[in-house]
Amino acid sequence: MHERTSSKLLNLRELPALDQLLRSSGLAPTILQWGRQRVKDAATQTLQALRAQLRDAPGSAAPDVVQLIAAVENRLLATGALPQVPVLNLSGTLIHTNLGRAQLPACAARAVADAAAAVSLEYDLRTGERGDRDAEVAALLCALTSAEAATAVNNTAAALLLVLNTLADAQRVPVARGELIEIGGSFRLPEIMARSGALLREIGTTNRTHANDYTRALAEGDAMVLRVHASNYEIKGFTHQEPDAVLATLAHQHGRPYVVDLGSGALIDLRHYGVAMEPMPQQVLAAGADLVLFSGDKLLGGPQAGLIVGRADLIQRINANPLKRALRLDKLSLAALAAVLKLYGDHDRLVNELPLLRHLGRDINAMKRTAHDLADAFARRFAPHLTLSACDTQAQLGSGAQPTTQIPSVALAFASTDGAKRLTLLSRLLREASVPVIGRIQAQQLLLDLRTLDDVSALQRALATVADRFERTLQLSAE
Repeated sequence: MHERTSSKLLNLRELPALDQLLRSSGLAPTILQWGRQRVKDAATQTLQALRAQLRDAPGSAAPDVVQLIAAVENRLLATGALPQVPVLNLSGTLIHTNLGRAQLPACAARAVADAAAAVSLEYDLRTGERGDRDAEVAALLCALTSAEAATAVNNTAAALLLVLNTLADAQRVPVARGELIEIGGSFRLPEIMARSGALLREIGTTNRTHANDYTRALAEGDAMVLRVHASNYEIKGFTHQEPDAVLATLAHQHGRPYVVDLGSGALIDLRHYGVAMEPMPQQVLAAGADLVLFSGDKLLGGPQAGLIVGRADLIQRINANPLKRALRLDKLSLAALAAVLKLYGDHDRLVNELPLLRHLGRDINAMKRTAHDLADAFARRFAPHLTLSACDTQAQLGSGAQPTTQIPSVALAFASTDGAKRLTLLSRLLREASVPVIGRIQAQQLLLDLRTLDDVSALQRALATVADRFERTLQLSAE
């Protein structure tokens, strides 16, 4: 009995104290990533659970520090409240909603860092009095779109909510049935309209809406004409949609504004990059629109923002709405947005520095060379469980932009003879890498699309680490 008690006490003493574990160098990266308090709580719970196990099973070996750290990290992962970390987006979706949409250029990142200090956000350095936080972004937007005025809020849904609440509260707004879209996260246009106070009037049919449908609504006193660009789906075949100039003329004949929600909103002609033409805000304004709404973090390639450009009197009313304060952009987003908009005034810098355009313009032969080099370097590391090769594939823009457009690309392709089991394991291990790698499983292959790969060495390091873990995991499962 005495020996059994001594063994139990010895094993318990082998466990480090909480402070000692938190001071260990191996736990430092975890504390940096998750925060000290969360790691401390997880470590406390882990040590308590281990002490209980050792009391119930005397003679069991206490885990070493490496095993303890792994147990703490597993407990943190089990909470589901994972930290936000940089990843390699090799999914084949250039603007991935779940991965933060557009990747910001380096100039925007520097602008955000600068804006983290005290800045002249709403302080006029000329007069020493209160200034306008939107002034710089508004001036840049006006220069790029030839709009009279502009303003910005935190996303395009907020922009639409604000415009409708300002111009059509408790009034009917006609919308073509084919434009009653659902955007990401199950948010639907009719629900946004209802929250704005505007009253939805559905007109036309799913595939065809004519000028006389709008004319009848306007004749009955509806507040505006609203067009919503169906950016996340396409209707083909027997369809009809009136041109912007026609709808603008109809609205103006009845003394009503014509408002267009463009969704993704490209500021340049993307046909130069091998994708279909997107309507641009400056074109829609030139066709007679009074307000155009578009996104900052999709085809524009900037931070999350909802941008409104158009008539000065309408923008003035929008800015006077109390909702504007609730929906306004913070100083970091404004700094990033301004930096990106300045790129659009310098074509050479824009093409070289904006990640979206850099990825769209990437040379496919260079991607093939990279894919073959990677396959040659790592094929033996994953054999015989997986084969590794370069293959042609198709990427997409993503985030609701041109959902049927396919962009030729090249991928590093893993294949397995046992079906999806090993590919699923590899996909998980890649996500657990120090810099997570996000690919996609398609046609019994795990594809790492190289169109968006900017750091080849980061992928090489991840593959080297994952190859070792993959082999060890298979060996353990076989025992």
